[in-house]
Amino acid sequence: MPTPPRSPVRPQRPPQPSPARRPTRRADGRPGRPVRPVRRKKPRWAMRAVTTVSVVVLASAGIGHAVLSSLDADITRVDPFKDMKNRPEAGHGMNLLLVGTDGREKITEAERRKYRLGGAPCHCTDTVMIVHISEDRERASIVSLPRDSYAEAPAHTDAVTGERHGPHPLKLNAAYAEGGPTLTVRTVENMTHVKIDHYLEVDFTSFMKTVDVLGGVRICTAQPLKDRYTGLDLTAGSHLLGGGQALQYVRSRHTDGSSDLGRMKRQQRFLAALVGQTTSSGVLLNPIRFRDVTRAVLGSVRADKGFGTDELLDLGRAMRNFSPSSSEFTTVPIGQMAYAVKGIGSTLKWDEAKSRKLFEALRDDKPLAAARAPRPGAVRVAVAPQQIRVQVENGTPTTGLGKRVDGALAATGFRTTGRPATAPDRTVRRTVVTYDPRWDRSAKSLAAALPGAELRAVPGQGPLLKVIAGTDFKQVTRVRADDPSQGEFGVVTGDQVVCP
Repeated sequence: MPTPPRSPVRPQRPPQPSPARRPTRRADGRPGRPVRPVRRKKPRWAMRAVTTVSVVVLASAGIGHAVLSSLDADITRVDPFKDMKNRPEAGHGMNLLLVGTDGREKITEAERRKYRLGGAPCHCTDTVMIVHISEDRERASIVSLPRDSYAEAPAHTDAVTGERHGPHPLKLNAAYAEGGPTLTVRTVENMTHVKIDHYLEVDFTSFMKTVDVLGGVRICTAQPLKDRYTGLDLTAGSHLLGGGQALQYVRSRHTDGSSDLGRMKRQQRFLAALVGQTTSSGVLLNPIRFRDVTRAVLGSVRADKGFGTDELLDLGRAMRNFSPSSSEFTTVPIGQMAYAVKGIGSTLKWDEAKSRKLFEALRDDKPLAAARAPRPGAVRVAVAPQQIRVQVENGTPTTGLGKRVDGALAATGFRTTGRPATAPDRTVRRTVVTYDPRWDRSAKSLAAALPGAELRAVPGQGPLLKVIAGTDFKQVTRVRADDPSQGEFGVVTGDQVVCP
């Protein structure tokens, strides 16, 4: 048989010595002692490149994990989810319950007097908001829950007395006083059916520090704002507010007749301005500045145990892509403004159908602004009619005119008394709106619904506006405001409310 051809044999390379044991030879050719290889130093340009890449990576993340890890210990921890059962199903995105309390233990006496913060706090919530961060981290939806909302607290143990309570009605801000963070979360979840993922509690001190370390926050107002209770005194125009002034701005309830709803609008405007200030000033791309801001906040806040470094990184990365137009603000729709509850007083009752639809949108991670219902044909006004209380009087001999005006105003949304009276003067030709000068914006909004009406200031009249119907009355014009109580959700985006 023929011999099969042999495969070509490649010459084998002699085994190479390990670099670490490379032998040397003496002059006579005999092997010498092995020596270690000399490591070459990296050129300086390489070190600079590595440093630059590190900085770029850190900046592209917005913030660094190491920067925030050291801040974790600064957060005071609470357990608002302790022993909670039968919670709503988790939706999409992240839901954070932001609670603003009236805590002021670390504020000096001079600051208390200057900013009129009063004495001992009531240990209740001034602000309750659900902050929803979309799953793609491209949008923030903020829903304000009025502090005077009618709520039903589940069974719980009193945080102060230790007394066991069964389910009972209360105002939403009282849930914190009775059961602390746990009862607050449980009550909000029961009302909204939105599962709260994280809890963040901010007091007066942390709020003021945050604004100050940012260098102030700029807000704009079309009308002068003056409130003798908080000391707020701003002229119309643009203002850079420091921590103390900013606190006055978001706490004021007596600048006009809109009370707590007006205050929530200002809080939303301020948050929009804060987002704009934070995202445009380079704070999120500067780890050191972000650390300083975060330290100012975390040094006097309380948060759940799961809200830590990773969550802060997520929020930082999300906010890095935010702009004012990425944030949207609304207040839960109100169905009844003055809902009387025995033993509690006047509350705000939510509109069940609209509220259910709003919170469904949050659970489904849908933009709220897209669901806003336009109201064509209505005159835009500064104060929503649902916030304006009106007493109607008939100033003519025409029987039933007062009742007709009262009904027409109520159908447009104004809070009429429903009991029109007869004016002392029955010869009124031109319809008159009398008002206390402190409620001038409300008066102008009411006059817009009564074209041709005369505005007449009456100092000391109080928040109840008066309409004296004259013979010139023909009909009531529909009015609307970009307000939480109007439209389907009344959503505004941050770019609509920040300074131009």
